[in-house]
Amino acid sequence: MQITYNTTLLELEDMPLDVGYASERVDLKNSSEETFRIGGQNGATQLILAVPFITEACITQLHDIDSLLYVNALGGITKALVVASNKHSLPSLEEWLVGYDYDEAFGDYYGIRLSGGELGGEFAKALFVISKDGAVFYHEILEDLNAPFSFDRALVKIAAAQNCYTGKGCHG
Repeated sequence: MQITYNTTLLELEDMPLDVGYASERVDLKNSSEETFRIGGQNGATQLILAVPFITEACITQLHDIDSLLYVNALGGITKALVVASNKHSLPSLEEWLVGYDYDEAFGDYYGIRLSGGELGGEFAKALFVISKDGAVFYHEILEDLNAPFSFDRALVKIAAAQNCYTGKGCHG
């Protein structure tokens, strides 16, 4: 997959984790170097956003998604913002887990690490919705790193992910 940043063409190092596949639990570190876990089955719908850099526009989009989730009565969601390394300044965001991929497990497993150019090793701009049972329910990987996320479709998928899992398994 080719990804554009300004006039530079970048590639993903691996194939991204696709819809329907089990997500992997990975550990990240926050700005205090405390470890926390995202992905996998944790009984909650998870919204994971990966970005190559954190800008004011990115922070604004996170606040916008919070508002959209609230207005659409989509609560009980684990929300995480992930960057590739600790060279990024991690913001403190209410109701968001914000961390970096200290052991490279997230980038490797989710397949969103960029190769080449000035952003080699950073993450593509990606959004993952993980269902309560730990499966990738939806993902969006932006082809232009300067483009904002489109949350319209993600909101529909988040609602569907929350409503489709009963916790009773396939025979319940």
